[in-house]
Amino acid sequence: MSIEPEDLVDEEAEPEPPIAHLRIAYTGPVAPHWELTAIYGDDAFVTDFWQRAIARLQLLPPHDPQFRRNRERVNRDAERENVYLEWDLGYDEEESEGTSSLGDKPAAVAAEVPDAPEAPTP
Repeated sequence: MSIEPEDLVDEEAEPEPPIAHLRIAYTGPVAPHWELTAIYGDDAFVTDFWQRAIARLQLLPPHDPQFRRNRERVNRDAERENVYLEWDLGYDEEESEGTSSLGDKPAAVAAEVPDAPEAPTP
């Protein structure tokens, strides 16, 4: 039994249009941290997708290291479900690449900043 060339999926075929367009926005440090806006899509599907996404994001602000991993999981889920997903974290992500919470210093330099000396105990 051999595979015929016409049996293979044509990878150059046009991709299907997204079944939903969603925007996830960070609302700030006070819970709930995340808000979903559906631009278009089936309400039942959007609700189901949002429940899965919020389970990964609920207690994570964007500066938490676990957020980056969970955001990628949400993105893969959206890609698998053919959903167009936008993120609004409240800041320009390209601008903040390579910086830390210590200002304009790159993350590698910020890691070298020594801790404050401990106060002597009486």
